[in-house]
Amino acid sequence: MADDEEIVRESLREWLTGAGHRVEVAESGKAALALLRDQAFDVMITDLKMPGMDGIELVKEAHRMAPDLEAIIMTAYGSVSSAVSAIREGAYDYVEKPFCPERVEILIDKILRQNQLREEIINLRDRLEKTFTWRNMVGKSARMQAIIKLISTIAPTAATVLIEGESGTGKEVIARAIWSESDRSSAPFIAIDCASIPETLLASELFGHEKGAFTGALARKAGKFEHADGGTIFLDEVGNIPANVQHYLLRALQEKEFSRIGGNEVVKVDVRIIAATNRNLQEEIEKGTFREDLYYRLNVVNIRVPPLRERREDIPLLARHLLQKYCIEYRKDIPSISDPALELLMRYPFPGNVRELENIIERAVIVCQGKSLVPESLPEQVSGYQSDVEVPASGSPVTLEELERQHIARVLTYTKGNISQAAKILGVQRNTIKNKIRLYRLASD
Repeated sequence: MADDEEIVRESLREWLTGAGHRVEVAESGKAALALLRDQAFDVMITDLKMPGMDGIELVKEAHRMAPDLEAIIMTAYGSVSSAVSAIREGAYDYVEKPFCPERVEILIDKILRQNQLREEIINLRDRLEKTFTWRNMVGKSARMQAIIKLISTIAPTAATVLIEGESGTGKEVIARAIWSESDRSSAPFIAIDCASIPETLLASELFGHEKGAFTGALARKAGKFEHADGGTIFLDEVGNIPANVQHYLLRALQEKEFSRIGGNEVVKVDVRIIAATNRNLQEEIEKGTFREDLYYRLNVVNIRVPPLRERREDIPLLARHLLQKYCIEYRKDIPSISDPALELLMRYPFPGNVRELENIIERAVIVCQGKSLVPESLPEQVSGYQSDVEVPASGSPVTLEELERQHIARVLTYTKGNISQAAKILGVQRNTIKNKIRLYRLASD
């Protein structure tokens, strides 16, 4: 506690010590900072007006030294506006002088409970991650567990990997998991979003250029492949690479060498390539926009990441994992998700996949005022979504088989029982649909 008035310091120390707290006092802001350098504290109580360093400045400096330290400001009557300014700078709350010691004790107890909750959330998150989280991948569904097993198998090899899946499904998370489990984990992991770099600059970004290679090339520049030598390069949205750059990439894959743009010097590199796409590359090959030989060089090991709507049993686990993450980040006490809110999440199709779920949970944590995420905490696109997916009232997830049955039934209704059209829509063989019809006893033509 920092206060330049001895009577205030000693009286409050006596009260709080009697309440079971360990208390250290300081007669100035500088003395308080000296204590913080030597000891760890949960709460700092400081007077707003002190000679030299005032309470607001002390709070700023204290948070630089101990970001999790909570501060309570003491202020004289009539200086409430200054106390509010202190809260904007990071103080937890304020009390007016002359203050009631019980009020200070209540605030301290509240802070300590909040700190305890934060620790419990961290511990719970750790236990959860040990059960169903691996290398930042969360999922107990059979398909996600199969992907995790495949990653463990291929990571130690040098095989090129192609990860396919919709935007937001976590393709980069999978790529980083492969890298972190490989013997290249101590070497660089360099990610490149091929869709965000202009076509005219992509070749230079990947392979570098020589001085004078084009307007603005004022000096030699090494590309990402050189920077990733010995490590792993992740080419996200590889389907967006233009034809002229595909030629360079194919040579780098086949020969493990390339030349910088505008140069003749051969640069040899040892780089593992992991590529990802949300496009159907075989369709791009048929259209002539993607090289078939490059596709087969990239597609040595294929990982197809299912969209979130096809692994709905992972939604409760992911939602709770994200709830804990953002409760810690925003210092909120929200232990649970209500069954009605979870049911809405289970019904929602998540066109943005896991990335959209994370955005939804983060927003819900920010706006939630209670101890549980409720439907009112969710954005309108979720709370107002109308779906015919059947979810039990308890919010427990339906099985993959049941979701598959419902989805195939809806597509058959749409095609009026035409199996060939249904197979085309679902992207599977006609015999697969016929087998599913028999399995689930669905009607068809």
